[in-house]
Amino acid sequence: MATNPVFYPNVSRVPSQSGNVSESRKNSGEEAIQKGEFDQSLNQAISKANIDETKLNSSNLAQVSQGLKFSAHATQRLRERQISFDPETMSRMNDAINKADSKGVQDTLVLTDKAALIVSVPNRTVVTAMDRNNLSGNVFTNIDGAVII
Repeated sequence: MATNPVFYPNVSRVPSQSGNVSESRKNSGEEAIQKGEFDQSLNQAISKANIDETKLNSSNLAQVSQGLKFSAHATQRLRERQISFDPETMSRMNDAINKADSKGVQDTLVLTDKAALIVSVPNRTVVTAMDRNNLSGNVFTNIDGAVII
C-alpha cells in the first residue's frame, strides 16, 4: 500500500483514487446531519418564541421555514447569542431573500428587529448571525446587497 504524500486538512479520510468523493460523502450521512441541525435550530427558535409546538404539524413547519437553511456556523451563533425567530419573522426573512434574489443579489445582509444575518441568496442559507444590539462599529464585507425587515 503506497502512502499519499499530500496532507488533507479538515478531512476525516482521504478520498479514494477513483476520485468519487461525492459517494463517500453520501455514505457518511453528512446530508442527514445537516438537515437535523436545521430542524433542531428551527425547533429551538420556535420554542424560545413561546409558540405552542403542538399546534404545528409538518405542513405548518414547512411553511414556517419555506426552504431557508442555516449553516452550522449560523446555528452556533444563534445559539450562543440567544437569538430566536418567530414564524412571522421567518416569513419576512424569506420575503427579503426573494426580493434580494429578484434584484440579482448573491450575498445579502438581512436586518431584523433582533439580528443581522448574512445570507447566501442562491443557496437560501443563513451564513452567520449577530445580535442587533451589538452591531455598533461592525463592518460587513463580501455582501452585494442589504434588506431591512
